[in-house]
Amino acid sequence: MINLARGALALCMALGVAGAARADDVIKIDGSSTVYPVTEAVAEEFQKENPRARVTVGISGTGGGFKKFVRGEIDIVDASRPILAREMEEAKKNGIEYYELPVAFDALTVMVNPQNAWVQQMTVDELKKIWQPEAQGKVMTWKQVNPAWPDAPLKLFGAGSDSGTFDYFTEAICGKAKASRGDFTASEDDNVLVQGIAGDEHALGYFGYAYYAENKDKLKAVPVVNPKTGQAVAPSPQTVNDGSYQPLSRPIFIYVNKKSYDGRPEVRKFVDYYLESGADLAAEVKYVPLPDESYAKGAQRLKQGQTGTVFAGHADVGVTINDLFTRQLTSEPKVAATK
Repeated sequence: MINLARGALALCMALGVAGAARADDVIKIDGSSTVYPVTEAVAEEFQKENPRARVTVGISGTGGGFKKFVRGEIDIVDASRPILAREMEEAKKNGIEYYELPVAFDALTVMVNPQNAWVQQMTVDELKKIWQPEAQGKVMTWKQVNPAWPDAPLKLFGAGSDSGTFDYFTEAICGKAKASRGDFTASEDDNVLVQGIAGDEHALGYFGYAYYAENKDKLKAVPVVNPKTGQAVAPSPQTVNDGSYQPLSRPIFIYVNKKSYDGRPEVRKFVDYYLESGADLAAEVKYVPLPDESYAKGAQRLKQGQTGTVFAGHADVGVTINDLFTRQLTSEPKVAATK
């Protein structure tokens, strides 16, 4: 299991070497619990090679991390979705320029309890029937979703509303970010969701692939029918790379404060190290690394001072690796097309 509490404790102990650092010397990171395993791994390896370095990695969810980032309180935000229009506007108001750096791809995974013998696959329509706002207090049993399934209670677990995983899942499944029923067990800590699904035969939930991969003995991943091909596809690094696991494949990011990167050598060194080592460490913690040329393009973005986002303030479903570096960067949000 990816034990966040143990990992955070170990990281804090590492930071305590030779006494407390000045606040100005600490590289401050916060945000997504999904991206946390990658960033934690990078931070630990970086500090082994740079024992005087001080890095703190928090987990307040993508939304919580961006709140701190756009106020200039942290140097880097871990993000499991792109920066949103309201966050772009707040950053601009506060004079925060930023680099958008994709670091891996994730297969957002739908899971049930291993004792669940009736679900072999699910369609987007079935998932929508469960998770859309109109389902609250109404769709309460498995049979209501599919008449072939038992008349047993649905016990739902999912990401908290401050999570980028919540935003992306609701966009991909319900057609609008944050459009979700509210009567489910929500948490920013994916380990809480692991335990919830593992402990109830009637449970269903979703979170990032890495936490599933570390808990395969406790969870059962559900193949999702690709709406374009009609084929049920299980989440895996292979199905993310070949583009068949849709619509729940998504890029994950770090956003870096330009002032921190350009003006603080320790931040520059850490971010450069992240791009150099991120592929191996992303694979180590069960995410799908980007191609080597993508990390090189991220480094080029830093070298040329290319700030902004290629998403214009809204998370697109079905984004390819190529999209991450061929679209034009902007600091001005645009209105997303109505679905």
